[in-house]
Amino acid sequence: MSPGGTKRVEIGALIFATSIIQLGNGFFGTFFSLRVATENMDASGLVLSAYFGGFTLGALRCSRIIERIGHIRAYAAFAGLVAAATVVMPLMVGSLAWVALRAMVGFGCAGIFVSTESWLNAKTLPAKRGRVFSIYMVGTFVALALGQLLIARADIKSPAPFSVIVALFAVALVMVSAARAEPPRVSAAAALPYGVLTRAAPIAVVGCALSGLIGGAFYALVPAWMQDQGAERSTIALFMLVAVLGGLAFQIPVGRLSDRFDRRLVLTALSLSFAVIAFLMVLLPRTLLAILPAATLLGGFMSTLYPVCVAHAHDRMPADRIVAVSGRLILVSGIGSVLGPLVGASLMARFKIDGVFYFMAAAAFVLALMGGIRSIMKPAPMRLRAPFNILMPQAGPLAHGPLESSDQS
Repeated sequence: MSPGGTKRVEIGALIFATSIIQLGNGFFGTFFSLRVATENMDASGLVLSAYFGGFTLGALRCSRIIERIGHIRAYAAFAGLVAAATVVMPLMVGSLAWVALRAMVGFGCAGIFVSTESWLNAKTLPAKRGRVFSIYMVGTFVALALGQLLIARADIKSPAPFSVIVALFAVALVMVSAARAEPPRVSAAAALPYGVLTRAAPIAVVGCALSGLIGGAFYALVPAWMQDQGAERSTIALFMLVAVLGGLAFQIPVGRLSDRFDRRLVLTALSLSFAVIAFLMVLLPRTLLAILPAATLLGGFMSTLYPVCVAHAHDRMPADRIVAVSGRLILVSGIGSVLGPLVGASLMARFKIDGVFYFMAAAAFVLALMGGIRSIMKPAPMRLRAPFNILMPQAGPLAHGPLESSDQS
């Protein structure tokens, strides 16, 4: 096989393996929310937020592991960590154990995604990079969506779903470990002093934090909210499925709008729209005809908040800071993702189950208010770059993260 053909096979195998990971990850996220609700754990918010804490830590630290042992071995190590933590979970049911194990899963998933995306970035020619990443992102969106369909047939209280997740990660591990490939070179990202990004693009920093807050609460708590509302498991699966697909469908049109108009105004419109739909979710009848369109809109508005904020931040910063800016926004969004389930769970306990939607609506309204005020007070920035990228839910901040070279467009 020619070198070009070998490279295409390598890239194809990597994309397919990571899509399998996302199939398992999409199923795991919704299943875990439902399982924690059935266990009636005292620290359910902490248990649900542990994944995002581990994910954020992994996004910031796993690059050093990849630099030290290489992409293929790192991918195998991260997938093995997820599999090991997952298989132990049904054997050690409890808040403390599940906080630690779920954080390990988050750390491992972050490592897998950073390994994959930096590997693709290094092995793909600049002229074809956009096409390859588009295929990769569509594959991950579709896999995340299909993972929701497994919920309809899952026995939430049995250990079988954990075994399914382990099997999917193991298949991906075998595919990547057996790949005939040379490890790509990794370059370290330049540092960005604290405060520089906040002063240059405050709405981007606040927006990333609030979008992480909203996304963390949505994926961790909404399935449990629907279960407590008496929704059928098939309905929950369809709701989460169309939310993910809505996120995919909104990426390109919102990206074009944000390239034509002041991104802060686009962010304001998205946030305000999400707040209205989230508030209406409490009032809508629990029928598929009512909630599925709402789920599409919620997923679409929610999944585009982060990339618009990232694009605005890059508008305000020099092009040679793109990697450092992405890394800083990962941290901010990750902190928001950790706090989302914690705050949302406490509000659900205090204001009954509808508190999670009031919480998300309030956070989105604050972001809309700030975006509107900033767009009035400050003129739109001169565009240094326009790096709006399709980002997948849950792992969105990693789509072009710390290991990406600066020539990525």
